[in-house]
Amino acid sequence: MRILGIDPGIALTGFGVIDKEGVRIKAGSYGHISTESHTPVPDRLKILYDDMANIVQEYRPDVMAVEELFFNKNAKTAIIAAQARGVIILSAVNNDVKVVEYTPLQVKQAVIGYGRASKQQVQFMVKELLCLKEIPKPDDTADALAIAICHANSVDIMKQLDRKS
Repeated sequence: MRILGIDPGIALTGFGVIDKEGVRIKAGSYGHISTESHTPVPDRLKILYDDMANIVQEYRPDVMAVEELFFNKNAKTAIIAAQARGVIILSAVNNDVKVVEYTPLQVKQAVIGYGRASKQQVQFMVKELLCLKEIPKPDDTADALAIAICHANSVDIMKQLDRKS
């Protein structure tokens, strides 16, 4: 199974591709998409959509795992972030890729085993679990790989539950 993890954002969107074979996971490609703050929002959304569609077409994931947004106090920022997340999801759906969503708490629990883990702890575990030489930068890229790992672990849990029922 190929999983594309996404940490959505308008300025920076992290992506990480992992391949899961049995219980093993292996890092594929990872990186980020960035848009310039001086660019009008509609143009930034188009850049984000086009770049994400290209990533989906290039890596052909079986599933896209996307982090759910947590709402902050700035409504304008939350709306723009939600728009970015929307075009990212649309890029998957338009390319026939299933989309699953995870909260930050679920990601931390799946990667660390503790929902209140620090960002540094999650990044360290991403490096260790994927046998990487260093923590992927920027943070959004490491977070995207963590989201992909979360889905890989969730698939295993669901299989175990199916066997028990």
